[in-house]
Amino acid sequence: MEYEIKPRHPLNPGFRELWQNRELLYMFALRDIKVKYKQTYLGIAWALLQPGLMTLLFTLGLGRLINLQYCQGLSYPAFALSGFVLWNLFASGLSNAGNSMVSNAAIIKKIYFPRLVIPISSFLVALVDFSIAFCIMLPVMAFLGASPVNAAWYCLPLSILLCFLAAFGLGTFLSAANIKYRDVRYVLPFIIQALFFASPVIYPLNLNPHAWYSPILLCNPMHAPLELFRAAFGYNINAMYLWPSIACSLFFVAYGLYYFRKTEHFFADLA
Repeated sequence: MEYEIKPRHPLNPGFRELWQNRELLYMFALRDIKVKYKQTYLGIAWALLQPGLMTLLFTLGLGRLINLQYCQGLSYPAFALSGFVLWNLFASGLSNAGNSMVSNAAIIKKIYFPRLVIPISSFLVALVDFSIAFCIMLPVMAFLGASPVNAAWYCLPLSILLCFLAAFGLGTFLSAANIKYRDVRYVLPFIIQALFFASPVIYPLNLNPHAWYSPILLCNPMHAPLELFRAAFGYNINAMYLWPSIACSLFFVAYGLYYFRKTEHFFADLA
């Protein structure tokens, strides 16, 4: 008996097939986690060491120039730490997903499986780091005077979901483009760095609300996740300003899935 595998229509996301292969998703993620921490001396401590050191550096530098009133209820160290912890989830997920198809080229050529498993599993690896950093971050935030508020029960899950959508949308598009255009691997670090400075990670958007570029920053896919993540710790936000960012995230998800589905039929030939 012969079984012919045909590419799906670009508008068919294939979530049903992805759910049927969820065990494969866990195996890919577990493999990448083991490889990441193999032969590391500090191990999972790196999950908080990086955002902690960056928070210290920016607090000693930029933090002295930003008054408390601009942080809307948070001290600058708490503002920066919360931003770096969530940003690392996005940056790691996007970086891993963008290079995931090329990194797994040998497996793609040998056997068929839902290709979306690879970029999604890349984000799960970043999610493990985030979970560790978040658990350590909670007592540090409390020490800085920013404990979770009542809104945390919906702000935290929503911020993580939007962060996943932002990384998944851009990651699926870049992972597919990286197969055909290997220049993407060199452009990807620049994209992440540019998004970092365009996101309210180290500075609040109300620092210069009348700037001509402020409406553009509101469309940043990471604007809404960062604002909601900080809102769980008492940060004051305006929900109306979140919708441009959410709309951009949904657009990138839709286009990223479309481009991925449209091009996945030649992955095995070009990988």
